[in-house]
Amino acid sequence: MSVAVRSSVRELRRQAKRWIDELPPELLQVANCFLAFLDEHENDSATRELLRIPGLDKALRRAEEDIAAGRVTPVARLRRKY
Repeated sequence: MSVAVRSSVRELRRQAKRWIDELPPELLQVANCFLAFLDEHENDSATRELLRIPGLDKALRRAEEDIAAGRVTPVARLRRKY
């Protein structure tokens, strides 16, 4: 890692710590949950592998939109059809 990148990362950590120190307890809990979420997903090799699939994010958004709009086929109907 270059000196500039290390310096930038160091400054980001300092800024994040300052913000965390200033958060009220309720928001500190939210921030803590979010950081735990990031840590859990960063360490999940399957998640990292999936995130490398080109176009996956667009396909997931499209699927969520289809579900919300009711453009789905129930599993029971699929079983009868196929």
